[in-house]
Amino acid sequence: MSAHRFDVLGLGNAIVDVIAPVDDEFLVEADVHKGSMQLVDQERAQRLYDAMGATTIVSGGSAANTIAGLSSLGGKGAFVGKVAADEAGRAFAHDIRAAGVHFSTLPASEGPSTARCLILVTPDGQRTMNTFLGACQNLTSADIDAEEVSSAKVLYLEGYLWDPPAAKQAFKTASGIAHAAGREVALTLSDVFCVDRHQQEFLGLMRDGFIDIVFANESELHALYQTADFATAVAALRRENVLAAITRSEKGAVIVRGDETWEVPAAPIENLVDTTGAGDLFAAGFLAGYTRSQPLDYCARLGALAASEIIQHFGARPETELARLADQSLYLREHSRAAEGA
Repeated sequence: MSAHRFDVLGLGNAIVDVIAPVDDEFLVEADVHKGSMQLVDQERAQRLYDAMGATTIVSGGSAANTIAGLSSLGGKGAFVGKVAADEAGRAFAHDIRAAGVHFSTLPASEGPSTARCLILVTPDGQRTMNTFLGACQNLTSADIDAEEVSSAKVLYLEGYLWDPPAAKQAFKTASGIAHAAGREVALTLSDVFCVDRHQQEFLGLMRDGFIDIVFANESELHALYQTADFATAVAALRRENVLAAITRSEKGAVIVRGDETWEVPAAPIENLVDTTGAGDLFAAGFLAGYTRSQPLDYCARLGALAASEIIQHFGARPETELARLADQSLYLREHSRAAEGA
């Protein structure tokens, strides 16, 4: 096994997020399903944008958010994702590099513009996403740098990449390179509607050995095993040869590996603003701990702490240095005290 340059390399959609607060009536009038992520064409994206009113624009993309969070926790991260050679693409590249993340994917010189995700946030903090994939769909196996993939401890794959066929092949190519180098591969299921589209294929990825670590929220797990009962879904998950981290919003998180289970409470918050990126940042914290060989329940607490920061403001990139937040966290110290008393 070669020496590692990165703790985690993320492969995902490079997206600029456009965020606006709206009421539930707006969602009805716009004919969108609350809490969902749906793909839209450029014309539909423009109509929604025109109706949104005042917006906040930040670089996003699920795996990119995770790697930015990892960097904020002091980890060494890299990201692979396709943008166009346009203003939004240059903004994305600038922002992710400014976050301390290695990003060397060449922009597309022709074809559709850089991807945008229009995020409608209702007063309860729930987000409804409308995504124009644009240049994201141009990601191919040619964009995979074998040396970069093989020098990361963990390859982190975004479930949304399973939609565009060329990106799906890039996903498989990168997984093969990582395993050949003795590395681990993680998959985030991304979205319940994404799981609905690809349920059998996602199960196949686990059962065929493409995936070692799975991240999901409770709804995604239910969709994966087509059951409304959490215990039934977890029992099915135990039979897969994976390490799984399941987030349950205010109920905390459950880590499952074979017959072993770790449950951790949610980190406390003062004000819920926007749940965009909560799962992405949970994965960031978990992987930051995991790549430092921390106990799995501590990894989950670090993930929950990172998620708690992100849901208290708009946007899915940290506004507070997460490493400093972790150093000051009573929530993390609770784990240390419990571990000392065990």
